[in-house]
Amino acid sequence: MRAVISVVGKDRTGILAFVSNECLKYEANIEDVSQTVMQDVFNMFMIVDINKGTEEFIEFVNYLDKKGKENNLVIHVMHEDIFNAMHTI
Repeated sequence: MRAVISVVGKDRTGILAFVSNECLKYEANIEDVSQTVMQDVFNMFMIVDINKGTEEFIEFVNYLDKKGKENNLVIHVMHEDIFNAMHTI
């Protein structure tokens, strides 16, 4: 199963490394990443492959949300199927 992760926060060194390390804890393989800084706001989107069951996926979503809040970041994880359904005309 794949997921789309978005990360937004005040730009600082190490955000990509931080999120990547947190993904590693759930064995999520990063397949693609795009990041940009708009003025002083960091924006990143990642596509990750997480071969875990539904319960573990929900844990992953909640874990990244919590870690984001602890680090002044907004981290949102969405299952790829939901993302695609939302963006289908």
